[in-house]
Amino acid sequence: MKIAFLSKNNKILNLAPTRIIVLSFAFLILTGTLLLNLPIASRSGKSIGFLSALFTATSASCVTGLVVVDTMTQWTVFGQLVILTLIQAGGLGIVTLATFFSVLLGRKVGLKGMLLAQESINHFSFEGVVRLVRRVVVVTLAIETVGALLLSISFVPRYGLKGFYYGIFHAVSSFCNAGFDIIGDYRSLTGFNNDPIVIYTVAGLIIIGGLGFMVWKDLYEYRKNKSLYLHTKVVLIMTACLIFFGALFFFAFEYNNPMTMGNLNFAGKINAAFFHSVTCRTAGFNSLPTNDMYEVSKVASIILMFIGAAPGSTGGGVKVTTFGVILMAIICQIKGSDDTIVLKKKVPHYTINKALAIIGLSLSLVVVLSTVLLAVEKGPMINVVNILYEATSAFGTVGLSTGITPGLQPVSKVLLTITMFLGRVGPLTFALALALRNKKHTDVVYPEGKIVVG
Repeated sequence: MKIAFLSKNNKILNLAPTRIIVLSFAFLILTGTLLLNLPIASRSGKSIGFLSALFTATSASCVTGLVVVDTMTQWTVFGQLVILTLIQAGGLGIVTLATFFSVLLGRKVGLKGMLLAQESINHFSFEGVVRLVRRVVVVTLAIETVGALLLSISFVPRYGLKGFYYGIFHAVSSFCNAGFDIIGDYRSLTGFNNDPIVIYTVAGLIIIGGLGFMVWKDLYEYRKNKSLYLHTKVVLIMTACLIFFGALFFFAFEYNNPMTMGNLNFAGKINAAFFHSVTCRTAGFNSLPTNDMYEVSKVASIILMFIGAAPGSTGGGVKVTTFGVILMAIICQIKGSDDTIVLKKKVPHYTINKALAIIGLSLSLVVVLSTVLLAVEKGPMINVVNILYEATSAFGTVGLSTGITPGLQPVSKVLLTITMFLGRVGPLTFALALALRNKKHTDVVYPEGKIVVG
């Protein structure tokens, strides 16, 4: 189904909702690029150049966090505010746009309807969605305000009155899972492992932003309905498991690494392990120098980055529900069951097919990008793990880096820019296209064919 708009010639233009989402992001990125390319945006008073401006605008709009220049030392307050605006629009905008277009197509369900494994959801009207979006915006601003105030408790004593600005910037960047920081010199939050206010406030904002607004709504209505959708249960369980086991893994393997956790006290090690487990799932802040982590920890980080956050959230990746459904399908297949059962609910086969398609396309994108980057780049830090780390970080809109991004060739930066864009709009629009397309009915019955797999 398509949406009709009137052009200047009063001709009707039919655009699919997925194209509108893509075009809206492209317009946001282009606007940000032009603003960041202005001399007033750079501290040097000179234009940074189109490619660097494009890379930064894409990273901010797609709430990724990968940078080719240090945000604090390169950009003026004007440039930083442009970045902050792009982060807010990219993080919140994708949620509101996805809700708007899914309901506008007459589905009578929100974005959650695409990703729920079994459960039905309430029917929505256009007016209801507008009210819901309005609530989402209000709640978002409220959460970011509380986060900014909490961060200011630590930042004001460190930076003076500028600490309030630091609090606002990092609260928005955290909630939107962007990972941009203005600490300076690419340090991110590496100096805050012994500051629980900063570590756990930022982590809390990342987690809340990564749950998805439909999960918030479901949790809010629990007191009335006394039940949760299967989607909400899967999101909460998968999120908790990934954070816990991720933290346990990093704590065990980085405990004695003198370049990361080795010199921290016990509490600092717990903080760092927990924070890295949280931030790997699409946030992009780092309290540990990622390049100095052991290879096994980098690989674990890559897995978490690829999985990402929840559908309809400010995070990226293939999504925890997608991973959870495939995981349960594998387990059920091992048990000899043809049906996929999740928390005593049967998951439709078309949901499994969608999950497989999303993971297959996403994995293909990461592998192809990594292969090209390995062929293009040369240097002592260029290896399979580091390249795969950057590629997955770009696709998952995470923003964590081993430090090689600023020194990459222009063609590699262009490829990463495209990947960030696809990583932000690709899986979502692909899921939209699968769920909202008009199903064609046919009377043709094809014979079964035998094929051996495995």
